[in-house]
Amino acid sequence: MAAKKGRQGITQWPETERPRERLLSQGPQVLTDAQLLAILLRVGRHGSSAVQVGMDILGCLGGVAGLAQCGIEELCAIPGVGKAKAAQLKAALELGKRALAGPLIKGAKITSSRDLFTHYHPTLRDLRHEVFKVVLLDAKHAIMRDATVSEGSLTLSIVHPREVFTLAVKESAAAVIFLHNHPSGDPTPSQEDRVLTARLVSAGEVLGIRVLDHLVVGDGRYVSFADQGWLTTPGADV
Repeated sequence: MAAKKGRQGITQWPETERPRERLLSQGPQVLTDAQLLAILLRVGRHGSSAVQVGMDILGCLGGVAGLAQCGIEELCAIPGVGKAKAAQLKAALELGKRALAGPLIKGAKITSSRDLFTHYHPTLRDLRHEVFKVVLLDAKHAIMRDATVSEGSLTLSIVHPREVFTLAVKESAAAVIFLHNHPSGDPTPSQEDRVLTARLVSAGEVLGIRVLDHLVVGDGRYVSFADQGWLTTPGADV
């Protein structure tokens, strides 16, 4: 029976078993991941319902986490998923990430490293590449804005103090907070992270811009250089 339903269009199912109707009557929490995807997909492919396509997506990519990490090309390689459907799924996932992210409001003050983690974790945790960001703060340590400094493998050749502080100087920031993600999910700082942070702290001292923290974001956890007392590293070569 289940196999037969998988081959049928959802419109041929009993109304009480259709994902959209079940969501409207019982709420989204009663639906499986594949059924939620079916609502976003709207239609399946020839010989397979939208729910079956949803199951195929989850099976090919390793569940919802894999879906969040995959690229458009990977999605389009799955039968029944073209560019339009891939865009719909990615848009829905991005909205979910933004909804989970705590607000980073201009003029607000960051009271703890947890505040930053809460804001950035939803958008950074599923990335397959490293992203290095800077949060600019005024003289009262209130948020001015944030910016992405670089994307790709985080090495000293890619992230240089001169590039990192260009925006801070331009915006007349009095202090900065740095953060980047570890795609592996393990936020333990590497030796390169430590060396880079020391260089950034030293460069900030020369420019009169204080480095308040450097967060490394992993999957569900993070490491704060400030919390660990690692921001004062004498003898760093800028």
